[in-house]
Amino acid sequence: MIELRVHGVSGAEPSVVLGAARTRQVAGDDRGGFYRPDGLDDDGSDGLTLEAYRWGDLPSGTVARTLSMVLLLPFMLSNAAVWMRPTGSRAAGVTVLCRLLALNLTVVYVVSIAGIALDLIAWRCLGATPCRAPFDTLAGLNDRPVGQRLAVLALLPIAAVGLLRLLGSRRPRPVGNPVWAVEPLVERLRAIHVAAALGILDLVLLTARRAGGTTATTTLLLALSVMVLVACVGLVAVPGLLDGAGTARTATVCARATAVVAAGLSVVTLVLVATDGRGWPSSPGLRGYDEIAGGMLLGQMALLVLLSGLVLWQHARVGGLSGLPGSAGAAVIAAIAVGLAGALASGLIYQSGVLLGGYRGDGGPPLPYRWTVLAFFLHVVAAVLLGGALTVLSRRRRRRAAAAITTRDFPAPPPEATGRVRQVTKAVARARFTEWLGLLAAIYAVLALIGLATALLGQFGREPDEVARRVFGLPAGAVEMGLVGGTYLGAAVALTLLVGGLFAYRTAWFRRHVGILWDLGTFWPRAAHPFAPPSYADRAVPELADRIGHLTERHAGVLLCGHSHGSALLALAVLRLPPHTRRRVALLTYGSPLERLYARLFPAYLDSTVLRQVGERVGWRWINLWRDTDPVGGWVFAAHRPGDPAPEAADPAGRVDRRLRDPEHLRPAPGERRAPPLRGHHPGESDREFRAAVRELVGRLGGAGAVEPQ
Repeated sequence: MIELRVHGVSGAEPSVVLGAARTRQVAGDDRGGFYRPDGLDDDGSDGLTLEAYRWGDLPSGTVARTLSMVLLLPFMLSNAAVWMRPTGSRAAGVTVLCRLLALNLTVVYVVSIAGIALDLIAWRCLGATPCRAPFDTLAGLNDRPVGQRLAVLALLPIAAVGLLRLLGSRRPRPVGNPVWAVEPLVERLRAIHVAAALGILDLVLLTARRAGGTTATTTLLLALSVMVLVACVGLVAVPGLLDGAGTARTATVCARATAVVAAGLSVVTLVLVATDGRGWPSSPGLRGYDEIAGGMLLGQMALLVLLSGLVLWQHARVGGLSGLPGSAGAAVIAAIAVGLAGALASGLIYQSGVLLGGYRGDGGPPLPYRWTVLAFFLHVVAAVLLGGALTVLSRRRRRRAAAAITTRDFPAPPPEATGRVRQVTKAVARARFTEWLGLLAAIYAVLALIGLATALLGQFGREPDEVARRVFGLPAGAVEMGLVGGTYLGAAVALTLLVGGLFAYRTAWFRRHVGILWDLGTFWPRAAHPFAPPSYADRAVPELADRIGHLTERHAGVLLCGHSHGSALLALAVLRLPPHTRRRVALLTYGSPLERLYARLFPAYLDSTVLRQVGERVGWRWINLWRDTDPVGGWVFAAHRPGDPAPEAADPAGRVDRRLRDPEHLRPAPGERRAPPLRGHHPGESDREFRAAVRELVGRLGGAGAVEPQ
């Protein structure tokens, strides 16, 4: 028999997973492959042939690819949010709002690039407020008419859209049939987002041109640009239109037609702006830009508040404030995506203005971005205070529950082990903070009101220092400190993302602490934002399923061992196995987040029904090992701590979970000088309990009948 191990998000090397000094690759390629010990034989301690699947480079690969994906982080988060939709009647509403937010992120991205190219450079630096050299004579454009400057520099946001289009066109090399057949949906979303990006750029140019006098041509083009934007919103807002089986062809035709019309309008708009010989009215900034940017940011916050309200209602109805329904996660992830996008866009505007010196003497960057920076600063401060307060307030209850668990495990500890018992209790208490994430998510979602309030104030033309002075009685310096703090905080976030991209999947420490967020985000296909990083599951899961089928043909049985996120990959692979392969497969999971996180965050896709299907497919030859000190993994069907009632004999799911006491002993074992370490979320393929579970499942495989279990 063979033992196939799949690592988690830590991205461990095959030598670590296999416990072998040297390994050799037996299948796959340099990004994802199967490895065995490189020795005289491949047998492990139990006489099993060992093999490991390494998938850690599938989400990233090269440094350049990783950096490009890090820059698309807000898009990735908005895409992950749509997969957190709940079951039932509210699912369609959450899907629509998430897709509208994703569309808005693309629009805000283009508007921010247009703010630099058109408002800052073409209008201010080369005209109204000359910037510092050499930006005041950029490529000789300062001697050209205003319309020509705007038309030429409008190519910069168009190129930015092209870059997103190029990055969004990348697809992982599939192996077999994909897990989720969403590529046609991605093509439709891509056409809609490109059309919206071009439409908003046309709107900025035509609004500025119309300020100098209205003509029939300008009015017609402006109306057509608005119609393109309305069409894009309509295609996304109609529930089921984009991904419905009966409407897919219609949606494809409409999306492509909208993109073609938008491209044609952009060409005509650029020609009109460049050749229109009428004068342009003088103003500190590009006419209409502040209003358009403010409207897009206001719409973003309004959508976020609607999403938060919808999911909080669902949150209270389904699980109360203490649960962790996926809908609450959708609001939180969407809020983080919006916050990051706003911070990056505002930081880009601010830092570009500082570099070029283009905001001198007119109050600074456009008002909507000043409010966005301030909202980001307030949001981060409130989130930190909220997280700290919840940590302190929940500490007593978490420690009380942890003390009860420790007392059960070690009822009569020796006096010299008192400090060790205290250490174990603290570890269990820290791990139990995961159960409080539902309350944290619910309260965090309410913070979307901060962004809505600041967006409204910006839309009404209120200056931040004026509001702070009149409403809150704060000195002007306090607001300036918040703006500076928000600017530097946004720059720090951008720098962290870039540095993180360089170290991602190359540094074990980085992977261990933040890799789970990236792997979880890129695990799901692009169902909301077409420019998000592609899903690696469409390669990893079919590749695993094909390899399992191949191994069952050459071995008496295959024991699948998945740690952390590797258990999710194996669970999906099991669901794809044909009946003749399932009869020769058993499943061992450890540190698995299948129920504790995934079933709660993604209730429409990985709920208890799906998990039971996995158990039925392998004939309930499934053991799940978990520890109370693990903040990520847990039980799949039942906890079964010491003293809990025994599981019902009639339900095979009740016999899946096996709790491991952590640590196994408080004092050093005979011949050892140190006590056993706390394992927490770390894998333990060489642990005594793990090997016992392996031997039990191997025995079940050896006695498995030839009839496929129902």
